[in-house]
Order: sequence, then C-alpha cells, then structure tokens
Amino acid sequence: MSTRKIVFLSMMIAMSIALSIIESFISAFFFAFPGIKLGLANIATLVVIFTIGRKEGAIVALLRIFLVGLIYSGLFSPSFLISLGGGIFALIIMLALKNSKLSIFTISVLASLSHMVGQIAIAILVVQTTTLLYYLPYMMIISVPTGLVTGYLAKRIITDFL
Repeated sequence: MSTRKIVFLSMMIAMSIALSIIESFISAFFFAFPGIKLGLANIATLVVIFTIGRKEGAIVALLRIFLVGLIYSGLFSPSFLISLGGGIFALIIMLALKNSKLSIFTISVLASLSHMVGQIAIAILVVQTTTLLYYLPYMMIISVPTGLVTGYLAKRIITDFL
C-alpha cells in the first residue's frame, strides 16, 4: 500500500472518529430517543468505498467502531455491541451496492435504514425483549433524512475535493 493511500485512510479514520464524537453531542441535544445519531461518521466510509475500494472502506468503518467503542463505552459493552451490529449491517449494504446503478444518496439511505435494523436486532438480543421493535419505525423515519444528508456530504467531498 502506498504512503499516500495510508495517509488518506488515516485521515478518513480520524475524520470518522471526530464526526462520531461530534454527532454524539449533537444527538444528545436534538433527539429524544437514545441511540439516534446523524450518521456523519459514515461520510468517511462512503468516501473511501467510492474512491478507493470496498476493503479500505470496511477497514475505515470497523476501525472507527472499535476505536470509538474503546474511547467511550468499552469494548464489548452493550452499547458497543449495538453500535457494531448497526455498523456491520450498514457496511454490508454499502459494500454490496457500491457497483450497482443506485446513487450514493440511495445507498446512504439504505445503509442508514439497515443500520437502524442492525441496532434494534442486536439490542433485542442484548436486552432480551422484543418490545424494542416498536422503536424501529421511529428510528427508520429519522434514518431517511439523515441518510440523505450523509450521502449528500459524501458526494460533495468526492466531487469537490477528490
């Protein structure tokens, strides 16, 4: 791997960690439901997947999830597992649809929706109650505009800066 690629990936990982921390503060003030975030950290993942490749995008996403988990909640805590589940669901969608004819906006929204499904699925396993399914429609409604914002910002970075 070239030095330029390593530096770019390092910058994307750092950006995604910073965005994850920032969106934690934003979410605490604007969303009544716990666990809802804007998904800004996925901007870096989308940028890397669409400019460098799938493997590198997966590296950025997974390193961000593990490093933020290490910093905030501790590895393998319930909140880390829920975040990991959502992140993996979203990552699978982004990787699977990268070469499709779908736009980055559509892929971002679908990844956002799948992130919510993944979070709820893991939360049900962790908490051991299916009543969390009632929470899913609200989370999915919020995930559409947040996915659009994430897709828009990723597209702007790709077209304007790269």
